[in-house]
Amino acid sequence: MKMHFCIPVSQQQPDSLGGSYVLYSVYLDGFLFCKVRYSQLHRWNEQLRRVFGNCLPPFPPKHYLAMTTAMAQERRDQLERYLQNVTADPLVTRSDVFTEFLTLVQMHTLNITTKKTALAVFLPNGRSITVEVLTSDTAERVLQVVPGREWHGRLGLYPELLGYFGLFLIRCFPEGKLSVVKKLADFELPYSSLQHSEVQDCKVGLRKWYLDPALDSLLMDCRAAGDLLYMQILQGIELDWVKPTQAQREELTALQEKENQRQFLELSQEVRHYGYIQLDPCTCNHPEPGCEAVLSIGNNEISCCVTLPNGQTQDITFQMSGVKCWQVTFLGSLLNTAGPQRTLNQNLELRFQYSEDDHQPWFVIYTKQAFFLSSCLKKMISEKMAKVAEENPEMQIEVPEQDKSKKQPNQSENWTKGVFACKFRKDVACFKCFKTLGDKDRSKFDADECVLCYGVEWLAQSVVLRSL
Repeated sequence: MKMHFCIPVSQQQPDSLGGSYVLYSVYLDGFLFCKVRYSQLHRWNEQLRRVFGNCLPPFPPKHYLAMTTAMAQERRDQLERYLQNVTADPLVTRSDVFTEFLTLVQMHTLNITTKKTALAVFLPNGRSITVEVLTSDTAERVLQVVPGREWHGRLGLYPELLGYFGLFLIRCFPEGKLSVVKKLADFELPYSSLQHSEVQDCKVGLRKWYLDPALDSLLMDCRAAGDLLYMQILQGIELDWVKPTQAQREELTALQEKENQRQFLELSQEVRHYGYIQLDPCTCNHPEPGCEAVLSIGNNEISCCVTLPNGQTQDITFQMSGVKCWQVTFLGSLLNTAGPQRTLNQNLELRFQYSEDDHQPWFVIYTKQAFFLSSCLKKMISEKMAKVAEENPEMQIEVPEQDKSKKQPNQSENWTKGVFACKFRKDVACFKCFKTLGDKDRSKFDADECVLCYGVEWLAQSVVLRSL
């Protein structure tokens, strides 16, 4: 699925020949990712095209004459769309030519040289594992190294289970609370992300990265994976992210004292908000503007505990099957575009359109974690798609983030009988259409109909990044 790349600002920089060039500040998930020139992106696009051919999105053309202000703005918008679209194809994002370029521009932007360093990776129980890495190692590489460190006994995390975990930037507070700042993309550099983050008291943490509790069953036979799940549920109970009843709490305590970890995990799955991620307190426009809210995301839903102006609380749940689309909007402006400002976490909103009865209202959430919230929504979509693909093997669905297998870059975009993959958005399958076809002849399934349904029923990819 598309990543949250945006280019809110650009600056004119002098070159060595007395002229000037434009330097684009590229942000990922609201954090400064790199600063790059058009010529660098152009060369990168040519390298990608030599590998992947014409399946890549169009790249903004060169201009041989001086650009007007309108032309410069159009190029910036085009580059932003290119970065969003090129990262929608998992074949591209897993390639060496993709990763190596982004590694270099990250290091160049932050003036980092390649050297060995010790990186502390924190576990959900508060302990840390110190691993020796290179400053140029990506999050994917670090995640491969961490399981080799023995945090218990002789057993490590099975390599095939790595995709169910991820590295996160986590802010820790003195009173014991924590805030998940962002999920590090596979090609991000944990060392640079940590060293140059403007978020105080930030750490790199290892956590599971899935929101469907049913996936726990795939990890239970691995002792290390079970330990991580156990640590995370204990942490969730301590942080009040997970809401056991008094009876459940007593039973869980008894199982913990008996060190019966498997039964503890099985009982935990019955607890309210098990496996959910809770965001920091925020505000929303429902049921009244300016209401305070606490959001918990997981198990294919958005659970909101809203505090009304009169002090009463109200629990509201939005099922992902009713979410038609959403967008992240940056409402503010960068005050110091040439300075050290590295985040866009001020004045962010995420708004989503929800289908209920005959109404399709928009709900707005004002939160500095808007990008991370969007990542969670995309994760639930991809997990749902994977489940539908498994239940309907006759459907050929490209499932982002789930299928790590290597495939040939040149894939047919033609429609054939029994193939339900969007012609115009290769990475998304329109399983809503599949479910509502009824007695229609599937061989006559039309691409335009899919696009219409995709636009009306399930806009998982419509994450719009725009500056006002």
